[in-house]
Amino acid sequence: MFNGVFHVPQPVSEPVLNYAPGSPERTQLKQTLDQMRGTQVEVPLIIGGQEVRSGETAKMVCPHDRGQVLGVYHQGEAAHVHRAIDAANAAKAEWSTMPWDSRAIVLLKAAALLAGKYRQVLNAATMLNMSKTAHQAEIDSACELIDFWRFNPHFMRMVYEDQPLSTPQAQNYMEHRPLEGFVLALSPFNFTSIAGNLPTAPALMGNTVVWKPASSAVLPAYYIMKVLEEAGMPPGVINLVPGPGPVIAPPALNHLDLGGIHFTGSTYVFSTIWLAVGSDIRKYFSYPRIVGETGGKDFIFAHASADLAALTAGIVRGAFEYQGQKCSACSRVYVPDSRWPELRERLLGEIGQIRMGDVCDFRNFMGAVIDGQAFASIAAYLDYARQSPDLEILSGGGAEDRRGYFIEPTLVLSRDPRSKLMCEEIFGPVLTVYVYKEQEYGAALELCNRTSPYALTGAIFAQDRRAIVQAMNTLRHAAGNFYVNDKPTGAVVGQQPFGGARASGTNDKAGSWLNLERWVSPRTIKETFLPPQDFRYPYMAAE
Repeated sequence: MFNGVFHVPQPVSEPVLNYAPGSPERTQLKQTLDQMRGTQVEVPLIIGGQEVRSGETAKMVCPHDRGQVLGVYHQGEAAHVHRAIDAANAAKAEWSTMPWDSRAIVLLKAAALLAGKYRQVLNAATMLNMSKTAHQAEIDSACELIDFWRFNPHFMRMVYEDQPLSTPQAQNYMEHRPLEGFVLALSPFNFTSIAGNLPTAPALMGNTVVWKPASSAVLPAYYIMKVLEEAGMPPGVINLVPGPGPVIAPPALNHLDLGGIHFTGSTYVFSTIWLAVGSDIRKYFSYPRIVGETGGKDFIFAHASADLAALTAGIVRGAFEYQGQKCSACSRVYVPDSRWPELRERLLGEIGQIRMGDVCDFRNFMGAVIDGQAFASIAAYLDYARQSPDLEILSGGGAEDRRGYFIEPTLVLSRDPRSKLMCEEIFGPVLTVYVYKEQEYGAALELCNRTSPYALTGAIFAQDRRAIVQAMNTLRHAAGNFYVNDKPTGAVVGQQPFGGARASGTNDKAGSWLNLERWVSPRTIKETFLPPQDFRYPYMAAE
């Protein structure tokens, strides 16, 4: 038995490759894209380490080229969910008692595999199945997921090192036990890194997991499982069960052994899950831990002292990278009237140069939105904007789905600070601007704070330090991740722990020890060296 003191390597952020013309990573990625487009994959359910084929299949396609079929995946049913729960429960005893260093090594090895042989496989799957550009795939499916798998073992050690004080008479210590029961992981379509972190963070802490990936992003999830299997993740620790949410979720949510839920997705779905759990909370063996990151109506607030070049770049990248399909994407901007005319011209000039199309063409800045449902929802907002007297489309506004689900990068001016497009999450490349009077900066900050029910990300652009401090104070609860002179996207594991409150989730901060703390149930142990031999206290003695 290993009796050394195990040290997790000091994690460092994975370098982002640039994929410039002539670079080896560009050549390798293009070759992998060609191979993947030419080979259809059949994705099974993976339960207890076994491939399971239900026979009920659905296609995996490219959002930017619906005719390009990447393969099919087998959809689970209630019986498969129960089978996955049984597999998770069966694997729990051995996995939860495995030395923590062994669990850490599984993820550290997975990170090494992803940084090497699997990097372009997962990048290509993300590009094709989710319509991400090479850069967006690289920072997500490669770098961020590698960072999760390297930093989380480091954070696990921090959790375990949290120990109480002891005395000369007694030793006090804390055991951070995994939760009782299984964890249900429900991952979104928009980030491969989140899809990989939601099941592995609880698993690292000794839990076993039933994982339902987003139906529109099954291919990257499949390759994540392949990486974990090669890294030595034992069968049954993570069980992959694709399928429709209304089919997969209820059997798990109703199971008495539900120990926790790790979720990223829409606010409505998360609130529905919470209602389902809370409606009959007494049936569970223990209170399930519910951890969720949901929507956002993220903002950039410009002060009159803002650097317009930096502001323009922050707005364009923050709003339109990955078609605005980031929960952190900038969706509303507040601009002082004194700076708006020049900013408007800058924005129109930059947006007009954005290329949109097939992500395999590396010249494109944007791809397609994820599917027909998203396309219809975003197009409806554009129709509303065209008909509303309070809204004016300044740029873009087009939507075309003949080949792929393409929405033009759109800039909208709102005369009403509480218009539909200023308040509601759109989750697409639609940016709405409200122009406020420069002398009413404080009132405009209060307006920004109260307009949206969400509180995920936000940014202030200003050179005047007084304005920055005022914004940070007024907007203290308006964003769980707040940026000064930077776009509100791009949080890095270990540097900007991610999460928001209000309607944006439970703010349990993925990318820090705070999230891992949610997947354990502490037990305090006191060991007395010389226990009393008599129940009597000195004060009881006679005078």
